Amino acid sequence: MSDPQRIQEELNSMSKALTEAKEPSRSRCSLCNKLFSAPKILPCLHTFCTSCLEQLEPFSDLSSQGEDLDSSSDGSWHQQQLPLPLPPPPPQPPPPPLLSILCPACDTEVDLPPGGVKDLTVDHLALNEVLLETLQGEGLGLACDLCVDGEAVKRCQTCRICLCHFCCQAHKRQKKTASHAIVELQDLKSYAHLEKPIQCLSHPSEELKLFCEQCNLPVCQECLVGEHWQHPSNFIGHVIYKHENSIQKLLKVTEQHVGTLEGACGQIEAVSSTFSNHVELVAQEVRTFAEGYVKAIEEHRDRLLKCLEELKAQRENQLHLQKAQLLQLCLDMKTGVEFTKHLLANGSDLEILLTKRVVENRLKKLNNVDYNIHPVANDRIHFSPQEKAGQYQGYEIFGAILDKAADPTKCVLQGEGLRSCYQKETVSFTLLCKDMSGKRMDRGGEHVRVTIFHKDRKKDRRNCATKATICDNQDGTYHISYTPEKPGKYMVCIFVRGQHIQASPFTMMVKSKFRQHRGLFHCCTFCSSGGQKSARCACGGVMPGGYQGCGHGHKGHPGSPHWSCCGSLAEASECSVLPGDTLQRSHLKTVSL
Repeated sequence: MSDPQRIQEELNSMSKALTEAKEPSRSRCSLCNKLFSAPKILPCLHTFCTSCLEQLEPFSDLSSQGEDLDSSSDGSWHQQQLPLPLPPPPPQPPPPPLLSILCPACDTEVDLPPGGVKDLTVDHLALNEVLLETLQGEGLGLACDLCVDGEAVKRCQTCRICLCHFCCQAHKRQKKTASHAIVELQDLKSYAHLEKPIQCLSHPSEELKLFCEQCNLPVCQECLVGEHWQHPSNFIGHVIYKHENSIQKLLKVTEQHVGTLEGACGQIEAVSSTFSNHVELVAQEVRTFAEGYVKAIEEHRDRLLKCLEELKAQRENQLHLQKAQLLQLCLDMKTGVEFTKHLLANGSDLEILLTKRVVENRLKKLNNVDYNIHPVANDRIHFSPQEKAGQYQGYEIFGAILDKAADPTKCVLQGEGLRSCYQKETVSFTLLCKDMSGKRMDRGGEHVRVTIFHKDRKKDRRNCATKATICDNQDGTYHISYTPEKPGKYMVCIFVRGQHIQASPFTMMVKSKFRQHRGLFHCCTFCSSGGQKSARCACGGVMPGGYQGCGHGHKGHPGSPHWSCCGSLAEASECSVLPGDTLQRSHLKTVSL
């Protein structure tokens, strides 16, 4: 099977899975296919059992580096500062390694917290689904929430706990719980949603009912008198609206991206289908044209078909690759949207707050992904039977495939702006587009994109990016210009139809703006100022008799003509005085007078 066919089958299966995917089970782990046991939420919003996640192999080790350098530096500092050796500190246990794993559902690399899988967020919604499915099954087998060996037969709707027969009797005898509504477990099979109280990890006997505003965490009453003492707090029901609104805003933006991605995938599918149809039509024209010739024409036909297949494979690979990337991103965003909707629709206030951080982090990461919704290839292709193809075995051969599409690998740059540029001065150059054969394009309309950013500040590309202006000359050339604000090395990337052109990316060195001299190129201050005693010079020379400037043969004179503003001896040079130097400005002003 050829590569284009294999790629097409993989994309068809991915597209089918995206459009026909069933609702994933909310109560069963997709790895062990059993009811969730201690379910944990990965940063990509997929849930698995804790034991299943612990069996996965680490994808990479994210532990901090440079420990040897730090320890050697600390040792040398002690040797220089302390004359007497100090006893070695007690050995400290090594910190747990920071690991990442691949999500079994979406193959996304996710970072684990310092404590590993056990520190991941608990999926309380999944636990509720497990409880509901267990109650709806044939055999119940639920354990009592109060004792260790009793089998639950009833449920207190007020406390939201399952009780065995003995604990149920005790529950009814206590004054505090005597009036609670208690129902048979069999009567709960028709329920669509059940909840269990969520206890504090630090104080298992206390339920999480409060929210610490300072630590951004749900807490219990015992926490407020312990490590959260004097922290501003409030009941969960009083603060949920603020946090739920922030999730709703992220959800709305993510849903917009999903709609855009689905539209882009449909557009790509339409272009791919149209292009395939055009290929078949052109192939038929080629075959019809080749029937009038004998062996020479038949061999020429074969060459044309081969070229056409190569062009088809190239275009389809470009479109298939872009579609695969957009489909995967769309699938990831749909997963995030479905999980968030389910959380907001079915989760309690506490469950939303407990899952808030991981949901917001995932949605923010998805919303920051940069994607191109324009097809990277077009469907422009036709066959020209009048085009001369040269001589073959004495026959004049006609017929050629003309796609008239720019080939990014053949496009080149021209202009003086590629050689030198200065700070805060507009730099311009020309992009010359060519087709696959290297011939210059005679029309415009190509999708050209330019990104320019400062290399020394590339970690913060949003703030270091330089905006470029692109002008389509409608003749196959594009005028590109930009104005660098700071000197240094700039990385310039130029894309045609989503691909780097020839020699892209490349580095441009932006020099500081040339500073003109603002003083006088004179022999001395005495001569240039007409003998004024208050006139001064940047060379620092003085004359006896109260003269503040330099003179021939006196102290400080450089012995040759020089600039009064900076003291430079070279007439054709750049001024070394920086703007804002008040002392040098006084030199200039006095000498000019």
